[in-house]
Amino acid sequence: MKKWPWIALALMGCKETVVPEAPELELVSVSPTTMVAHAEPVEVVLHYRDAQGDLGTEDADDYTLWMRDARLDADDGFHVPPMTPADPNGGYLELSIEGNLVVQVPPLFVLGGGEVETTQLTFTLEDRAGNRSASVVTGTLTVQDTVQ
Repeated sequence: MKKWPWIALALMGCKETVVPEAPELELVSVSPTTMVAHAEPVEVVLHYRDAQGDLGTEDADDYTLWMRDARLDADDGFHVPPMTPADPNGGYLELSIEGNLVVQVPPLFVLGGGEVETTQLTFTLEDRAGNRSASVVTGTLTVQDTVQ
């Protein structure tokens, strides 16, 4: 009996594990999806994974979570605190982490002159090394004007 085909099959079954450099982001939930303008925040729950654990910063003015309202041309930034413990030798420990971020988006408003507008929110997460996650997009959100 020849043994070499079995060795070839065993070698073909071995795959190198690729560890992503960029954080991963998934949309978990959005509430409410229909709202009165200026009335209540929108709560967005995002699930994150990061193999290096280099998410968040201590500086509250340093934004690492980005959101874009489809009706606007610029992103809004949110501060994310460090997600891993400090390393006694400086910096932070490199740990694979995952969990949920709960984002309180300030109340949305109607931009145009109509009574109702729709939009979507797009989120991207950036780690301390500058790697950005793929974007995640909410479903359609409906904003109703308060003046009718």
